[in-house]
Amino acid sequence: MYSITPQQERRLLWLLALTQFTIIMDFMVMMPLGPQIMSAFQITPAAFATAVSAYSWCSGLSGLFAATYIDRFDRRRLLLIIYALFALSNLACALASSFALLLAARAFAGITGGVLGAVIMAIVGDVIPVQRRGAATGTIMTAFSLAAIAGVPAGVMLGAQFGWAAPFFLLVALSLLVWFAGSQFVPSLAAHLSRRQPPLAEVLPELWRLLSNPRHLNAFALTSMIMIAHMLVIPFISPMLVANHGVAPRQLSWLYMAGGAATFFTSRLAGRLADRFGTQRVFRCAALLSFVPVLFITHLPSLPFYALVLFFPCFMVLLNARMVPMQALLTTVPEAARRGAFMSANSALQALGNGTGAWLGGLMLSTSADGRIVGYGTVGWVAVAVAFAAVLWVSRVKGAPRDVVAGGPAGAAMPRAGIEANIAGKS
Repeated sequence: MYSITPQQERRLLWLLALTQFTIIMDFMVMMPLGPQIMSAFQITPAAFATAVSAYSWCSGLSGLFAATYIDRFDRRRLLLIIYALFALSNLACALASSFALLLAARAFAGITGGVLGAVIMAIVGDVIPVQRRGAATGTIMTAFSLAAIAGVPAGVMLGAQFGWAAPFFLLVALSLLVWFAGSQFVPSLAAHLSRRQPPLAEVLPELWRLLSNPRHLNAFALTSMIMIAHMLVIPFISPMLVANHGVAPRQLSWLYMAGGAATFFTSRLAGRLADRFGTQRVFRCAALLSFVPVLFITHLPSLPFYALVLFFPCFMVLLNARMVPMQALLTTVPEAARRGAFMSANSALQALGNGTGAWLGGLMLSTSADGRIVGYGTVGWVAVAVAFAAVLWVSRVKGAPRDVVAGGPAGAAMPRAGIEANIAGKS
């Protein structure tokens, strides 16, 4: 464990949170930019979905396999190198002159984003004492709310004013500022290099045992179903509103701002309900309730824009409400000694599920002669069907024996840092 002052610890955590903020914004901002990107490159909804999926698939795979090499480098050096490549990938997105180049840039951005997620949590695991790791992880996770409330709306407004590439230029500028701060404030983190680094022949079998455990497989299946159900619908909301309902691109920022703010204030309530009434029960209730806004938005009637602004928080809150108890349930599935590795693998599968859902949703959509998006209603019914399968499946997700699960909160709090400790053989 490294020894740093409380001031250095706070500075490091917020720097890592800002790094995570740019990664999350990079993924999230792509979806509301759909109308402009489809128009700029003259592509179909299916092609746009492929660009979204490429990021998620590459992020998931790179994050999963980061365990095979991440312990072999100084954390600081690896963070700065990969983050510089992340900034370059966004510059490539902004400068892409064809859809093929944009697709390649998004795939590369996903690769770097997946590795960065692993590095960030590994640094937290190295630097922050066990008794404060939960709070430290909470600081890092504020990046999600900040991206939803501020990052995405700002990107949408810039995209509407200056073109779809503007948010990626903003990300490049933000990334350069964060990179410079990191080069100044992140200390050298190389103590783990003094330990024996296990060969790949030891790492991969352990990874396979983790993924093939029957109890883990049931949990991974639940994760995949929910993420697919999410992403069947979410990437196409903006293109549908613009093409079918005449919403101006610049107005989309208000929807995402309202939705992000609502989830920021309701996530803890969902967690408290799960603690009080049980994770599976609250998950089932939230999932069943979410069918109403999903079917409503995929069969949207003509409404004034202020009604959409009022509706969108309901949509986002109910979709988020089924995620919170599911995540709490998943922390009980592995033994304490393997919880970090399990949560890291589950995070990678979430990204793969995101990509699969967006790709399948795009395959079901088409554009009519008058420019309207056709087939979104069918996508809504498929999303509900997949989520209903998850409602039935959740009873198969079982926790580890009580005397094993009660091994302490550190593993639950450290999804990324634990993957090195459990797969790569750190002590």
